Amino acid sequence: MNAIKISFFDTKSYDKEIFNIVNKNFAFEIKYHKYHLTQETAVLAKGYDTVCVFVNDEINKEVIDQLYEEGIRLIALRCAGYNNVDFKTAYGKVHIVRVPAYSPYAVAEHTVALMLSLNRKIHRAYFRTRDANFSLHGLMGFDMNKKIAGIIGTGKIGKVLINILLGFGMKVYGYDVYKDPSLLNKPNFEYVELDKLFANSDIISLNCPLTKETEYIINYSSLGKMKDGVMLINTGRGKLIKTTDLVDALKSGKVSAAGLDVYEEESEYFFEDRSDAILTDDILARLLTFNNVIVTSHQAFFTREAMQNIAQTTLQNISDFFNGKSLQNEICYKCSRGSENCLRKATGKCF
Repeated sequence: MNAIKISFFDTKSYDKEIFNIVNKNFAFEIKYHKYHLTQETAVLAKGYDTVCVFVNDEINKEVIDQLYEEGIRLIALRCAGYNNVDFKTAYGKVHIVRVPAYSPYAVAEHTVALMLSLNRKIHRAYFRTRDANFSLHGLMGFDMNKKIAGIIGTGKIGKVLINILLGFGMKVYGYDVYKDPSLLNKPNFEYVELDKLFANSDIISLNCPLTKETEYIINYSSLGKMKDGVMLINTGRGKLIKTTDLVDALKSGKVSAAGLDVYEEESEYFFEDRSDAILTDDILARLLTFNNVIVTSHQAFFTREAMQNIAQTTLQNISDFFNGKSLQNEICYKCSRGSENCLRKATGKCF
């Protein structure tokens, strides 16, 4: 049997390094492209068996139709999110697989790093001392012990984050459509409705996927329900937050600090070096002017362990498909959920 050929889009140097190491166990033929997958670049899949894509690649109707005409029957996402996929078009044409869990520790730990940095103003202190300014004015934080953290999304990442914050002596509120049985009797943790989480949390962290139900879950209305001076952290998806409403809340002081690893219009900027260009996104530019906001470039996942897991799972997904095995990480076409959360599994039907 000839080697399976993979057309690999949006390649960075670290992708190539890690995937080449892991691919020694699979012996696939991988062609790395620096370009994003778009309608214009989909032609690069011609002659290949599958494509491997990332969060900012376009998997819309036009791209799927073109890939299908080129003989592609599998699209392998090397990420957990799949809000960039047109499932209506994909249904009956191509299978979509993903990496549901690469390292929940990586994202949870980055989330805590943002919390601690914002609370203790580490980013401001760093620049200050480099200028030989050793004053403490404006750097006062608060004890996280006995404060309340609200975690929206208690999946693999949220669960790790909850355990870390409980270790700080915090009271933790959780909200999720799917309640994790292992959390129900955990001391100092409680599942609550969103309004109670908003009203009582000193820190709110978004660790849920982007769906129709969660899009702009943080907006003018929900911000108004929060404590004055709440800290907001988003390591989930950019469109969980209506950014213009967040800017207003930062200006008014309703939100005392924000840590953002994602941004709703990030595709033009994140993962790329734009330091020589003018920043034309006025909202992003405004966010970067706040000294109580930290923006990181979708790097929460970015640890060596996570990258190795991503490569291993992605290539295993491809191997399983071409060897006729069950696809454990296929996304359900009917309810557009990962196989582990498909409504068919819970109710017997998902449509």
